[in-house]
Amino acid sequence: MQGKNIDVKKAVALYIHIPFCKKKCLYCDFPSYSGKEKLMVSYTKALARDIESVGDRKIRTIFIGGGTPTYLSLESWNNIYEVLKKINTEDNLEFTVEGNPGTFTEDKFKVLRKMGVNRLSIGLQAWQNSILKCIGRIHTLEDFLKTYDMARKFGFSNINIDLMFGLPGQTIKDWKESLQNVVKLNPEHISCYSLIVEKGTPFYNAHQSKSLNLPGEEEERQMYYFTLDFLSKMGYEQYEISNFSKKDRKCKHNLIYWDMEEYIGCGAGAHSYVDGYRYRNTKNIEEYILQGNLNQFLRLDKHKNSICDSMEEFVFMGLRKIDGISTEDFYRRFNKDIYSVYGDVIEKYIKMGILIKEGHKLYLSKRGIEVSNSVMCDFILT
Repeated sequence: MQGKNIDVKKAVALYIHIPFCKKKCLYCDFPSYSGKEKLMVSYTKALARDIESVGDRKIRTIFIGGGTPTYLSLESWNNIYEVLKKINTEDNLEFTVEGNPGTFTEDKFKVLRKMGVNRLSIGLQAWQNSILKCIGRIHTLEDFLKTYDMARKFGFSNINIDLMFGLPGQTIKDWKESLQNVVKLNPEHISCYSLIVEKGTPFYNAHQSKSLNLPGEEEERQMYYFTLDFLSKMGYEQYEISNFSKKDRKCKHNLIYWDMEEYIGCGAGAHSYVDGYRYRNTKNIEEYILQGNLNQFLRLDKHKNSICDSMEEFVFMGLRKIDGISTEDFYRRFNKDIYSVYGDVIEKYIKMGILIKEGHKLYLSKRGIEVSNSVMCDFILT
């Protein structure tokens, strides 16, 4: 299918995928590739055509993710800048770019400022160089500190730092050290992700052969509890399972996903949810460039969400938020009372102390967040 046939009325979020990395991390299963630097310029030319197809649609937020967007060449960044100048954005646009330490330069910071980027997400992951090396990161702690300092000097006043726990060889002491030192830097937002060993990654193979030295379940739980307690004391509000922010610094773009609002994804491997349809782009960079040259982007797996799909997604995504879901919002969207659809499941988890009902709100308890994956399975309707 060609084109996007987008209704110009409803404002949406825009996600732009950059699939290039200097080196692939050992835990990563995202559509990203190393050793394809020669394709950067032709990729961003194709990407510009993809972004152009958004037309006059009003854009609420922009998020450029990857891969490692900051690994792109300056010429490639310029291709993106030229097309983004043409799009129709809301006045108080949140514009985030992800990047890894060691790939930011002064010239790139200048380009990002010129483009109107007002939020950065920097992938630190751990404070200890030994752990960074073990998980396949290309940067050192010193690279990160230099990048963070440079970002502040260039006037970036909304910065997220990504951290990971449950990593091979990581102790509770290491995790506390990471969090305590990051908080001293005073970022506006901190994301703390638990390592998930994904199929098709080097970590998966190592885990299968029992050579991946992961912390035990109890130690990982201690890491998570420490995170909740410490960040709360330090003035960071948990608003989603893995995300913590200072007052008024929640990531607006990610909230669009969790609130099941619509977004358009441009770039290889990007997903879209717009006008009730879901579809994705090819993950293959060469194929994507070819489609861009012809200005005929194939929308793969395109399907209209059934009401059951949408109800499931509303619950799955909404329960990730600490505030949970609104039963009134459910009724407004689906013209059904949530208890007529999920009454037994909700009742079961309220009795177990896993779900909490408060007025029109349903949200996971502390214990519920821990077992959230198995809870979500119970909300599948088919």
